Amino acid sequence: MKKLLTTCLLGISVLTLEAQNITDKRLASLDTAFARVLKTWNAPGFAVAVVEKNKVIYAKGFGFRDVEQKLPVTVNTLFPIGSCTKAFTTSVLGILQKQGKLDIDKPANQYLKELNFFSNELTNQVTLRDMMSHRTGLPRHDISWYLFNTASRDSLMKRIQYQEPTFPLRRQWQYNNFMFVAQGAVAEKISGKSWEDLTRELILSPLGMNRSNFSVHQMAKDKDAALGYGLRKDSFLYKRDYYDINAAGPAGSINSSVMEMSNWLMAWINDGKFKGAEVLPSAFVKDAISSQMVVSAGFPSKEKPGLHLSNYGLGWFLSSYKGHYRVEHGGNIDGFSASTSFFPTDSIGIVVLVNQDGSSVPGIVRNLISDRLLKEPYFDWNGDLRRAHEKSMQTNRDAEKSKSKTVATNLKPLHPLKDYEGIYTHPGYGSLDVFEERDSLFSLTPNRRIWLKHLHYDVFVPYIQQDNQYDTSDAANIWFQFNTGIGGEVESMNAVGFEAPSIKLEFKRSPRAKAVATSVLEEYAGNYELAGTEIKFYLKGNTLYMFVEGQPEYELVPVEKDKFSLKIITGYAVQFLRNEKNELEAINLVQPNGTFKANRKK
Repeated sequence: MKKLLTTCLLGISVLTLEAQNITDKRLASLDTAFARVLKTWNAPGFAVAVVEKNKVIYAKGFGFRDVEQKLPVTVNTLFPIGSCTKAFTTSVLGILQKQGKLDIDKPANQYLKELNFFSNELTNQVTLRDMMSHRTGLPRHDISWYLFNTASRDSLMKRIQYQEPTFPLRRQWQYNNFMFVAQGAVAEKISGKSWEDLTRELILSPLGMNRSNFSVHQMAKDKDAALGYGLRKDSFLYKRDYYDINAAGPAGSINSSVMEMSNWLMAWINDGKFKGAEVLPSAFVKDAISSQMVVSAGFPSKEKPGLHLSNYGLGWFLSSYKGHYRVEHGGNIDGFSASTSFFPTDSIGIVVLVNQDGSSVPGIVRNLISDRLLKEPYFDWNGDLRRAHEKSMQTNRDAEKSKSKTVATNLKPLHPLKDYEGIYTHPGYGSLDVFEERDSLFSLTPNRRIWLKHLHYDVFVPYIQQDNQYDTSDAANIWFQFNTGIGGEVESMNAVGFEAPSIKLEFKRSPRAKAVATSVLEEYAGNYELAGTEIKFYLKGNTLYMFVEGQPEYELVPVEKDKFSLKIITGYAVQFLRNEKNELEAINLVQPNGTFKANRKK
C-alpha cells in the first residue's frame, strides 16, 4: 500500500527519430550521459525538450514507450504529466481574475457555496490564494481520491468538510491535491463550463497544444502514447495500468508531449505571451512565480552550497539553483514521472517526461541540462542520487528489521474472519467493502482490490493489488486496526498511517445488506410489545423500518435469515422469532446491555 512504484530494464539502448529531434551543440554530448541515466535507474524511456527564450533548442526521445513491442519514445510521445497540471489550474483562475469574474484573495466559499471545510472559521476564511499555495492547514488526505475514486467532482467537494486540518490556516505549508480539485470546481461554477473545456479554451488551444488531453482513455487511443511502468525490488520491470484520475483532474490529469509542453514553457518565460499574443496575464505570471509560502528552511548544505531556498508560489515550487532563480513542479502518477521547470531570468525552460513512477530520472536530466546551459561546473547528479538512493534503501531495510523485532506477530485475530465483514465508511473518504475469501480478508474500494494481511490481534496490513499481484516486498506503513464495541461486535476500523498521527481516521462499520424480496419483507411488518412499549415495523419501498415512540425512525439492514441490523447504530440488531408453524411470533432486540424479547401483537 505504500509506494507501489518503480521499474527494471538492463542494457537499454537509446533510440531516436532523427527527423523529429532538435539538438543544440551545447547539449549534443549529453546523449551518452542520458543513456547512462536510463541504465542506472532501470527506466524504460523518457522525452526531454529545452526552450530558450521563444525557441525549442533541444528535443529528443530516449528508450522505449512500449518495452514489449520495442516502440521508441519520440518528442511527440504523450505522457501523463501528473501534478505539473496544477499550474494550468491556477492559470485558469488567473485568467478569470483578469476578466473580473473572481478575486483570488476572497474566500473561495463566496464563489462555491458547496465548498465547506472542517470548521466554519476555515470555510469563511480560506481564499483561492491559500488553496493555490498549499497553506490551508489541511494535510494531503490523498488516499481519499486515490483509493476512493469517483467521476463526480461534487462528491469530492463534499468530502472536504470531513477532512481534518493539522495546522491553523496559513501557519504551515502542506501539499494538498483536494485544494486544486476545488479550484477547478470554482472555475466551473463561475464559467458554467467544465474545467477541462475551460482549460482547453483558455490555455491549450491558444498555445497550439492540440494533442494534449485530460483522459488516459483518450491518450491510449493515440498512436504515439507511452505505457507506464514500475519496479519491484528495484530490478523487476512490470507494466502498470493507466490510472484514471477522474474527478480529481484539476490536480493532475493532463497528458501531453514535450513538444507541446515547450509552448507552455515559452509562455511563462515570455511574461505570459506566446508568439506575441497574451495567453497568461502578465500580473498573474509575476504573482504565480513569487513566493507565497515557505515550504521548508531551504538551507544550503556543505556538499551542495548552491542549492537553497524552498518556497511555493501559485502552483509552482521556487528555489535557488546555483544562484539562478528556478521555478519548477514535478508530477507523479501510476507508471509516470515528470518535471516542468524554467529559469525566468535566464529565459531557459526544461520539460522531462518519464514512463516510470517515482523516478529520479526527471530531476537528474533537468540538472545535467541546467548545468550545461547555465555554464556551471559539471556535477555527477546521476551517481550522487544513486548513492543517496541506495543509502536510503539500506536505511529502510535496517528499520524494517528493527521493527520486526518489536512487533508481535503470529497472534490470532480476536474474531473469526467472517465477523470483520461489512461496509466501512468515512465521510471524508468513502466506503470499502471488507470480506473473507480463501481464509483471508480482502477489501474493495471503487477502483482497487486490497489484501488485508494479518499482523496480530485485530491489526491487518493492507496491500493493493497491481498487475494481478500483491507486492509485499516493501514494508507497509499503513495498518487497519479493527475495533470491537461493547456488545462484542466489530463496529469500526481505524486507518493508521493514512495521515498524521494526530488525525484519527475511523471508518464506521455497517453490515453488508443481503438481497431480500419485497414480498418477504412484507412478512416482517407488524407491531410488537415490550413492557407496555409498542414497537412498529413497516416498509417504505423495499426497505424495512422500526419505530419506537419518542425515538427516531431506524432503517433496518437484512444480514441473515430473520435478522436485521440497525443501519446507523452498531451493536444493535433485531432477530425475528418463529413458532413451530413457521409463523412470526416475537422478536429479540439485541443490544450491548442485553437481549430483550417482545411479543407480536395479535
